[in-house]
Amino acid sequence: MPRIVCVAGARPNYMKIKPVMDALERRGAEVILVHTGQHYDPAMNEVFFTDLGIRPPDHFLGVGSGTHAEQTGRVMTAFEPLLAELSPDVVVVVGDINSTLACALVTAKAGPLLAHVEAGLRSRDWGMPEEVNRVATDRVSDYLLAPSPDAAGNLRAEGYRDDQIHLVGNVMIDTLLANLERARASDVLVRHGLARGEYGLVTLHRPANVDDPEILAGLLKALGEVAGRCPLLLPVHPRAAERLAAVGVPGGIRLVPPAGYLDFIALQDSARLVLTDSGGVQEETTALGVPCVTLRDNTERPVTVEQGTNVLAGRDPARIVSTVHRVLDDPPAPRRPELWDGLASDRIAAVLLEGGTASSRPRPTDQTSTI
Repeated sequence: MPRIVCVAGARPNYMKIKPVMDALERRGAEVILVHTGQHYDPAMNEVFFTDLGIRPPDHFLGVGSGTHAEQTGRVMTAFEPLLAELSPDVVVVVGDINSTLACALVTAKAGPLLAHVEAGLRSRDWGMPEEVNRVATDRVSDYLLAPSPDAAGNLRAEGYRDDQIHLVGNVMIDTLLANLERARASDVLVRHGLARGEYGLVTLHRPANVDDPEILAGLLKALGEVAGRCPLLLPVHPRAAERLAAVGVPGGIRLVPPAGYLDFIALQDSARLVLTDSGGVQEETTALGVPCVTLRDNTERPVTVEQGTNVLAGRDPARIVSTVHRVLDDPPAPRRPELWDGLASDRIAAVLLEGGTASSRPRPTDQTSTI
């Protein structure tokens, strides 16, 4: 029975790792869940485990927050001895957070095969820490599990071997479809006094948007104008709360605590439109057929623009307002991309357990560095 370590560290990982774990266990694999503790706030952590039915992690590293270097280093230091103790056949990392890269680097030097779920996504914006993480993780991975044809095309263009690249589909959509009816049964609209199709939903958390007071003030100015036409609900990400308070939030924008997974899917599903800087929300709105305006200049998920309901508006306030008016007047027609069918995790399990590629990377035999 193969032993597979699955790594999660933060909210964006939980929806991706759950269906992969389930699919592997259905096929008889021994699955060990390692939580790095990159996210530890209960609103970003325990509620998602509860909503998604994720079992408690087998190992919790408790690394906490810090600079990118501090956090990445702490994950590596904590994960290395655990990996030696567990001696798995494969390590699965998901997404593009610091924990993803840290555990990928440790695995690449330690010997087990490494699988990257969401391989090949590219924004081509090196100012995004996530871009550095995802490109570097792909470089040391044995299994490159791409969510969409454009991601697979990126990997081929970068020179990866065909036997490394596997177009498997989007595991985020596996989780969304598996939980959609439960989400629609939520009373979150009643709790917030909302009616279906009569509000907009906003998320803001990326450093490029919330850390610079001038940029954040411009975004809030635009959102205030949008709220004059469509009232907005903004669940506040912990890292953005103080910054929003310091800049000041215009009228028509209602701040609420972070939502759990089921409540947030329900809020997206019933929204007239969603404004976001999140990559995952771009995917979820595309699957739900809800108009999405992305408050970024680029996206690592262009398939959501080409085939879905996503429109890039950038961060210029005037452009955001004009884009929102255009979307409200003429919403984009929904279309779900290829292989976003709820079966991506089964395809991933098949790759890892039923004849996927073996690596051409030499397996280290001595873990003591003399460099």
